[in-house]
Formats: sequence, C-alpha cells, structure tokens
Amino acid sequence: MFFSIKRILIGRPLKTTELGEQKLNKTKALAVLSSDALSSVAYGPEQILIVLATLGAVAFWYTIPIAVGVLILLTALILSYRQIIFAYPYGGGAYVVSKTNLGTNPGLIAGGSLLVDYILTVAVSVSAGTDAITSAFPALHDFKVEIAIVFVIFLTILNLRGVTESASVLAYPVYLFVLALFILIGVGIYNILTGGVSPEFHSPIGTPVTGISLFLLLRAFASGSSALTGVEAISNAIPNFKDPAPKNAAKTLVMMGILLAILFSGIVLLAYFYGISPMAEVTVVSQIAEATFGRNFMYFFIQGTTALILILAANTGYSAFPLLAVNLAKDKFIPRAFLVRGDRLGYSNGIIILGIASIILIFAFQAETEHLIPLYAVGVFVPFTLSQTGMMVKWFREKPEGWMPKLFINTIGAVISFTVTIMFFLTKFAQVWSILAFVPIIVFAFHRIRKHYEDVGDQLRLTACEPPLTIEGNVMIVPVAGMTTVVENSLNYAKGLSPDQIIAVYVSFEREDEKKFEEKWKKWQPDIRLVTLHSHYRSIINPLTKFIDTVEHKASESNYQVTVVIPQFIPKKGWHNILHNQSGTMIRTLLLFRRNVVITTVPYHLKK
Repeated sequence: MFFSIKRILIGRPLKTTELGEQKLNKTKALAVLSSDALSSVAYGPEQILIVLATLGAVAFWYTIPIAVGVLILLTALILSYRQIIFAYPYGGGAYVVSKTNLGTNPGLIAGGSLLVDYILTVAVSVSAGTDAITSAFPALHDFKVEIAIVFVIFLTILNLRGVTESASVLAYPVYLFVLALFILIGVGIYNILTGGVSPEFHSPIGTPVTGISLFLLLRAFASGSSALTGVEAISNAIPNFKDPAPKNAAKTLVMMGILLAILFSGIVLLAYFYGISPMAEVTVVSQIAEATFGRNFMYFFIQGTTALILILAANTGYSAFPLLAVNLAKDKFIPRAFLVRGDRLGYSNGIIILGIASIILIFAFQAETEHLIPLYAVGVFVPFTLSQTGMMVKWFREKPEGWMPKLFINTIGAVISFTVTIMFFLTKFAQVWSILAFVPIIVFAFHRIRKHYEDVGDQLRLTACEPPLTIEGNVMIVPVAGMTTVVENSLNYAKGLSPDQIIAVYVSFEREDEKKFEEKWKKWQPDIRLVTLHSHYRSIINPLTKFIDTVEHKASESNYQVTVVIPQFIPKKGWHNILHNQSGTMIRTLLLFRRNVVITTVPYHLKK
C-alpha cells in the first residue's frame, strides 16, 4: 500500500541514464531559481517603509535614494556571482568560494548559514504568500499557519517528483507574476505621468525630516536589502543546468538581475508616488494594486500571482539546499545520506529534511513574515560577505589577466554586504541573535561529523586495521520461547552450520513452567543442550544478555566465536506486528553493541 501511494504522489522511478533529461534550460531555470529573488520585491520595499514609518509619511521620499543603494548592491552581487559561476563551474557558491580561499571554518560558516537560510527561504516565502492570500481574503487570517504548512507539503511532494517536473509547474506562475507586475508598474507610471495621482499623496524629494539620521537610513537600507535574498541560488545550482552549464547559468543570473532591478524600482516608485504606508494585514503591493485598479479582476490577478510566486519562491530553497548539502556531504561534513538520489533522480533526503525543518519554523514563528525576514536576510548576507571576500583573496593570489576590475567589483560587494550584516545585528539584535548561537553549533557539528568519518575510514582501511582473530570454533546460542515451528526452523538452521556446540536458552518466570519445559525438551530435542534461566523480575532480556556475556567471556579465552541465532516469525500483514511483542527485535538491538557477538535472525514467514 505504501509503495502504491508513493507511486501516485512521486511517480515512476527514473533510470540513472535519464539524468540528462532532468537538466534545466534557461527558461525553466529562471522560473525555478529566480522565483525567490523576484518574489522578494513583494516585501523588500515594504521593509524600507516600515523603518521610515517611525518618522512619519514625510520621510517616505527617502525610499528613492535607499532603493538606488539597493540597486548598486544588486549590480555588484550579480557581477560577482557571475564571476563565481565561471571560476567554480561545479556549483557550491559561497561555501566552495569561502572554503577554497579563506579556509575550512569560513567555508563552513558560509555553508551552515546557507543551509539555515534555505530553510528560512521556504518558511518566509510560504508565510509571505499566505499573507498575500489573507490580504485578499481577511476571513482566512486565523488559518495562516495551517495554510502555510499545506503549501510546504505540496512543494515537498512536487520536488520529490523531479527537477524538470517542478520547473514545468513553476514556470507559469513566475512569468504570470512578472507580467502582472509589469502591467501594474506600467499603468501606475502612466497614471502618475498623466496626473491621475495627486501630488498631495507624497512629500517632495528633499523635504526636511525631523529626527532623520544616518543610522536610521542604514537600517532602512539593510531592511530593503532583504529583496536581494536568493541572488546566490544560481551559483549553487549550476549542475542543474543543461550544457554548457556555466554559460547558461551566467545568462540566467543576468536576466534575473535585470528583472529584479525593474520590478523593485517600479514598486518603490509607485509606493512613493501613491503615498503608501505599511499596514499590518494589507501588503504594500495589495495597496498599490487597489489604488491603481480598484478591487476588480486586475487586483485579484495581481494578488493571486503575487501569492503564487511568494509560495513557489520556496522552490529556490528546494533547488539549492540539496545541491549545497551534496557539496558538504562530499567533504564529509554532513551525513552521506544527502548524496543519495531518489527514485526521480533528485536528492530526496535533502528535500524531505528541508520540508520538515521549514514546517517546524512556521510553527515556531506562527507564519509571521516580519519576524522571519531579519533572520532570513542575515543568513544570506553572511555568505554574501564571505564569498565576496573569498573572491578578493582569489584575485590577489592568482592575479589573472584583467583581475583589477574583478577585484573592484568584489570589494564593493564585500563592503556593502558587510555593512548590511552589521546593521542587521545592530538594529535587530533581538530577532537575529540566534544566528550567533546556532552557526558555531552547526560548525562544531560539521567538524564532529567529519572526525567520525575520518575515524571510520582509519579503522576500516586494510593496511591500518588490526589483524583478524583466529577462530577455533563456534558456539551458537538460540533463545527459545516455546516448542514451535519457528524455533524448530532456527534449530535446523543452526545444525546445518555444523557448530561445535548449540545451546538453547529458555527464560522462565515460574519454577513449575521451568521443570515442565525441561521435560518436554528432552523428548523433543534430546541432542541439543537446554539452559533454563529463572527471571525474578519477569524480564527476558536481562537474564539472557547476562548469560550471553558469560558464554562470550569464556569462549574468547579459547578463540571461540559466539553466535546468537534469533528465531522470528514474520506476519503476513505489516499491521499484525503491533499484536505481538517484539522481544526478538529488542534482543537483537541490545546485542548489536556487544563487540564479540554475532547476531543472526532466522525469519519464518506466516502464510495467513
């Protein structure tokens, strides 16, 4: 039944030779990998307004120069990540750049931050999309968390079906969103130019503002820079592109940058000229759409496509998280399970872990976008800073032809990214302090995992491992709960291996049962030695394990191997297992930790 449901949800398994068919062309890649960055225009400008609103609507003209600063940073990041794509064409982005040029720990800080950031990408995107839905339908506001979780489950299943299938689904909403915003911006600018928007709605640029300060402007700039999250995703996901992958990835990155710049600038301009103020339950884009079109078809079209792309922007996390996890797993910093491809050739374990972690975050923050965005932005600007600095070091070391302009681009990106990071810590410390706690813990965990893999490798290497012990003979212990076909099957198996000695062990709770069992055993299996153990506390496992330990200690002195043969019947239906105690399973689990004991399970399959 499980496999039938899995086939319905995920689809048929794909052959390894079909991997090439799962690569993305530029059109689909733009939809999948740019959805996070493009969707952030729905809340990036709003974050600027939220900071400036503390000084009143008169300060909203500052959104224009702040937006110019965000566009300068965007340009530096796009040019820089384009260089990273060609310098590191196998993906990995900030993790690989930082690790290669700055050292292991900076690389792990970048990698750990990005792993957390991609989890936040899913949580923030889905929460923001839910906000857009509840802005249009306020009656749903009390069900935000439930709606968000349903969307995460949907996206997880969609990505488990494969890269190309999820890209095919995503392409339409992403391009519809771009079309909707182009229409909104175009009509809005037309209204402004034709006098359809009253000049009284906004304060003129240059109006003096009481209480304005450089610190507050930097804070607003840092908040607005949250619109740049997701820019790095393409550099992490180069292996997902069709050949030539680096060239296709670079072209997609530039196209994403152009679209992001146009949409971000347009929303900022409309918000300024319309005099939009941030509101708790109505987004800025919703207010602009209503002011431009009223509550008609176009309003709901814009809200619908905005909600869709905000939700589907989470797919950027689903595309980039598994590939980043693969790079970390190859370096043995996270479990090797992340290297395994699933039935549909995607890295299923990474996709499932990402979905579960995102649901936990949505629960923890109750799908409140404003509380998640600062963590989200810090999680991406730390890797931004490290990757830019790493590229600066690369150009200094290698000094290739034309390296000075490249160094200048990366220096600008590093300085601005570092400034934004510091501003987030200074102005939103109460919301982002957890990054300072979790990143060191994550890096420590990375090192412990790597140390474990190194220790395992040292011990399993043929030249390094201890010489195997010479085995002079074999003693087999068979725990028995009665005289049944299951026990007889196990005893016949043990006899077939021709051991030196077979010992059947019976644990009794009552003395009378013990004597009766011994008498019956002599008639049933007279050739096999029976040892009866009395349990004062009605425990089978404790007396049995103590007996096994005693036999193992004596056997080791004579170089004898102890093997425990566990009889176990297998019910025809899986749910039948809950109707039986699992003594065999518990015994096997405990004995696995005995260094010199071999455990063998002899299954007996029931037919009805």
